[in-house]
Amino acid sequence: MLECALKLDKLRSKSKKSVAGEPRSRSRWQESPSLTEQQPESVLDVTTLASDLLGEQEVIPRARLFAKFVASLLPDAAVSVYTLASDGDNNFWISRAVVGDAILPDREVPVESGLLGRVFAESEPVLLQASELKREDYAHIDTRKTLQSLACLPIIHGDELIGAVEILAFEEANTQEDVATLVPATDVAGVALASAQAYEEERHGTLTSITRLTQLYDLEKVFSSTLEMEELLPLIGAKFTELLGCGAVNIWLLLPDESVELMHQSGEDATVFHGQKLKAGEGIVGVLSDNGEPVCITERNDSRLAERNQASPETPVRTLMAVPIMDKTALVGVMEAVNKLDGTAFDEDDLFTLNNLASTASTALHNASLLLAERKVEVLETLNTVSHEITSTLNLERMLQTIVNAPQAVIPYERAAIVLEQSGRFKLSAVTGMTQVNADAPEIAPLNEILQWASLSESTIHVKQHGEEIDADREETRAKFRKYFGESGMRGFYARPLNDDTGRVGMLAMESSDPDFLGPAHIEILEVLAGQATVALRNAQMYKEVPFISVLEPVLVRKRKFMAMEKRRRTLIYAASAVGLFFLVACPLPLRVDGDATVAPVRRALVQPEVEGVVGKVFVHEGEAIKRGEVLAEMEAWNFRSAVAEAKAKYETALLKMNHALASNDGTEAGVERVQADYWSAELGRAQQLLDRAKLRSPIDGVVATPHVETFAGRKLQPGDSFAEVVDTSQAVVDVAIEDVDAGLLKDGQKAVVKLNSYPTRTFHGDVEIVSPKASLFKDETVFFARVGVPNADAAIRAGMEGRGKVRVGWYPAGYVFFRRPFLWLYAKAWYWLGW
Repeated sequence: MLECALKLDKLRSKSKKSVAGEPRSRSRWQESPSLTEQQPESVLDVTTLASDLLGEQEVIPRARLFAKFVASLLPDAAVSVYTLASDGDNNFWISRAVVGDAILPDREVPVESGLLGRVFAESEPVLLQASELKREDYAHIDTRKTLQSLACLPIIHGDELIGAVEILAFEEANTQEDVATLVPATDVAGVALASAQAYEEERHGTLTSITRLTQLYDLEKVFSSTLEMEELLPLIGAKFTELLGCGAVNIWLLLPDESVELMHQSGEDATVFHGQKLKAGEGIVGVLSDNGEPVCITERNDSRLAERNQASPETPVRTLMAVPIMDKTALVGVMEAVNKLDGTAFDEDDLFTLNNLASTASTALHNASLLLAERKVEVLETLNTVSHEITSTLNLERMLQTIVNAPQAVIPYERAAIVLEQSGRFKLSAVTGMTQVNADAPEIAPLNEILQWASLSESTIHVKQHGEEIDADREETRAKFRKYFGESGMRGFYARPLNDDTGRVGMLAMESSDPDFLGPAHIEILEVLAGQATVALRNAQMYKEVPFISVLEPVLVRKRKFMAMEKRRRTLIYAASAVGLFFLVACPLPLRVDGDATVAPVRRALVQPEVEGVVGKVFVHEGEAIKRGEVLAEMEAWNFRSAVAEAKAKYETALLKMNHALASNDGTEAGVERVQADYWSAELGRAQQLLDRAKLRSPIDGVVATPHVETFAGRKLQPGDSFAEVVDTSQAVVDVAIEDVDAGLLKDGQKAVVKLNSYPTRTFHGDVEIVSPKASLFKDETVFFARVGVPNADAAIRAGMEGRGKVRVGWYPAGYVFFRRPFLWLYAKAWYWLGW
């Protein structure tokens, strides 16, 4: 300590003399007061420094005091104090205080910069004089003065390097003794800066905890502000994205089948999409929903991320974490955070934060789901009431009033209307709040006009107006509703066709001054309501139109006449009826279905040359029966024949030469001639193939159908030109057109008979080879073709002939055979009326 005090006095003396303008010399160091005389003042100075440092609690004020202390001991010097920091992967210096004529453009300095890099590597003081200095030693400092020396001292606390002090001397160079004198002061600064950093870290942690608690309290308030699921999910997504500092937050909710569906996405994540469903065990979210274990993926090359990024390789997920949303012990869904905005990976702290946030959100989601369930119960009760009312009566007017008024309890529309189809025209039949509808009334006429236009569409119409913008696909629709909304004051319009299997019943429309009066749940309700209304309205219309009295009265008259007969006659009629009934029920008869028959085109093939040439000989005539592969004609192929002869001659010559060489024991010559013989053997084979192609052969069994085929002799043909046509007449195919109502009885292999108009006295027998899988339009009727194969050995059946065909489809009771068509008609009518 005494030595340190003496050195500090020397530095102070040096500073005072330099300020007075006196030159520095070693003799003046000897004129300084004695060690004993300077000890009290020097110790007081260090003690004062320590006291001043303890007076501040934060790093920057303490660093500034220490920099001023060092600068006060040195003449015209700039002093910078740094602390060492790390971002996890890299270390760097942070400038905490600068005193003197020096500027640091960047507060953060690379750890290897200049002398600071040597201090970081060696943790020892460094001093360079002007002659030894390079600009790279202080490249991080902006100064316009000439340096006399540059010193850098480490600030060490315990055994750990926590900072450094950098001294730039502009007037007089510092010495090693000066640097050594400042080492004890750096020790004091090390303790002060270390304690200040600990204090700031503790304060930061406390503030972070308070902030986190405040945020959680704020979240609970925000989440408790609404019970609407459609409003709550965006709130949760936005808050989580903000608090976690991530690129996207995905909220998956559990479905009744234990799969999860993406209900909301906040931010950008192209690897998933809204409404996507994942089964248990499928993907990251599916696995988590199955085992309930939180996931934190930090490595970009993780196989789970690679599988997920296949959906969008341009915008991949780099890091991801997901936690379950639990309501007590039950899984509600999965919360997923994707890609931190600062580019780093999620860590355990982030996972802990997300887990706590998910716990906070689970209560709000549970409450929202309870409200949603209550509303669904209310909706179901309303639908049940409406359904009961419209199905318990066949009174059309009462039913219409129920449809346009009752759903208002669960659907926030202002006015509903129904138009019904009557004889090809649409009539406005009911409007909310009106018992009698006058389509020409001023307040109803615009609605009637828009409904007449909407009824022309076969699809649902949903048009909304926000401000001046109308949400519609077609310009015609936008123009139509711009006028209608201006006249009616409405801003939302929804119209749904009421269709069943027999056609259009009408159209149900709803409208409101709120353009968003219909949500997804409301549209689902309307779908169910429209289905129920369609059936009820159709039944009511049929009930109103069926003439029951005119049908029942003749039956009653006949019954009275029958009962007026004598008993014996009535008994005979009963017996005959019983016999007839027994015959109809117990006696089987073959059932046949019939239809118009047409002979399909026969199988045919074209005979075409493979090579260019002139037809030399023709061996067949028109109508002559031929076999597959039979030669029909031969082309004059002199070039091919000469090529065969040439190749054969050269092949035999090569063989002779080879044998001669073998006889002379000349192996080399024999080998050469052997190669020549093989070559000409191959050429001979190729020439024979070309010669064989000059023969025109039939590709199938059949009959020559080309007229005057013998006149082709001497004609030149190109490859692909037609020489003759061969048709196969041994088997004919007859297409029997069976009506749609009988098509279900057809099967392959059934027996069939055909009667052709060209042969009125002949019956042709065959089997059904195939039943066409697709219906066709034949003579303005929908039919299925039974393709019947009929033997045609004498070629009597020709393509295009017409007639009538019957197909035996099996044995059935006589009553079914005789009355099948009336029975089917009655059954269809009964099903249409009752709809079981």
